[in-house]
Amino acid sequence: MIPRYSRPEMVSIWSPETKFRIWYEIEAHACDAQANLGVIPKENAQAVWKAKDVAFDVARIDEIEAVTKHDVIAFLTHLAEIIGNDEARFVHQGMTSSDVLDTTLNIQLVRASDILIAGVERVLAALKTRAYEHKDTVRIGRSHGIHAEPTTMGLTFARFYAEMDRNLKRLKAAKDEIRTGAISGAVGTFANIDPAVEEYVCAKLGLEPEPISTQVIPRDRHAMFFAVLGVIASSIENIAIEIRHMQRTEVLEAEEFFSPGQKGSSAMPHKRNPVLTENLTGLARLVRMSVIPALENVALWHERDISHSSVERAIGPDTTVTLDFALNRLAGVIEKLVIYPENMLKNMNKFKGLVMSQRVLLALTQAGVSREDSYRLVQRNAMKVWENGADFKTELLADPEVTKALSPAEIEEKFDLGYHTKHVDTIFARVFGA
Repeated sequence: MIPRYSRPEMVSIWSPETKFRIWYEIEAHACDAQANLGVIPKENAQAVWKAKDVAFDVARIDEIEAVTKHDVIAFLTHLAEIIGNDEARFVHQGMTSSDVLDTTLNIQLVRASDILIAGVERVLAALKTRAYEHKDTVRIGRSHGIHAEPTTMGLTFARFYAEMDRNLKRLKAAKDEIRTGAISGAVGTFANIDPAVEEYVCAKLGLEPEPISTQVIPRDRHAMFFAVLGVIASSIENIAIEIRHMQRTEVLEAEEFFSPGQKGSSAMPHKRNPVLTENLTGLARLVRMSVIPALENVALWHERDISHSSVERAIGPDTTVTLDFALNRLAGVIEKLVIYPENMLKNMNKFKGLVMSQRVLLALTQAGVSREDSYRLVQRNAMKVWENGADFKTELLADPEVTKALSPAEIEEKFDLGYHTKHVDTIFARVFGA
């Protein structure tokens, strides 16, 4: 991913230096396990640790790979240059390249998960703070983009909180799903390496042994992992779309913080655009772009092929780096979001009481009017508001068929905003706990 949408901590997980360091640790721990079993001399296993504090020469490994056309062999050759050919004699004993590559990828994804979990938790904290801040800030709810009934800004934030909280659970499950390692040798039969080596290496690296691998760790695990990242990206877009709508000039119920010195347009000095949430919409597309390739990686030929390899070299870093950036950008947007309660009330009253139509409908049915007739009476008065700008309550009070069933006081009572917010506390308790 390009530096513009990257944060250093996540990027470092995918650097060549980090990758080769993990490769080295896998090989060194495997040598220790082999020595404990008496398969290789202890002094050879100990010699491997001479490279513990050595910075591997990425350029040199690339130089060797240019000849060998094999990245793991190039690394092992460079390791032998550091610790000595005789000392390196038993490195990679009974192992295959995928033992190193797959175990490393899963370690990187686990580390990436920890950063992403922190990002989701930051978003959750921001959403919870703003939800309680605006728990009783009334705004109009919309369906199909059209005014529906009153809700509160706090409920909007709470809804997004609940969605992100589900994503946190999914992400933790995805981390657990990917937290496996395999040191099982060619085609996964342990023919040339004891299963105890796998158990030892996985324990040292915080992984669980893959119950059954072929020559690769099964890719359904990775498919699930990237699918979860795709769902999180869609939730980010869900929030971003709501903010973008609220910032529209005709709505202006909220807007992204516009910092001193910021410019909105090269041509129009008046512009204050929702550029951050528009950016988040685009970044969500990039994250979701990895989901289908990850699903397609599940089907490999026989015990392995490498059709998945090129895909994962791209989607591993690109997707985690992009999602990490998006989560932290979203948290910043929510933390600084400027909210306009007065505009929310103004928008809700734009059609002069029309949003109370369901209350009147229900009151008429409870007063003995058939539902069909009740709907007809309410709708014909509502259409006057749409078409002529009339006041809904005034029209109802002037309609003899309506006033035959409902007294003026009963009609008046149906326009109480508090009716729509009476269960906000109940919903908050469900979302945030008592």
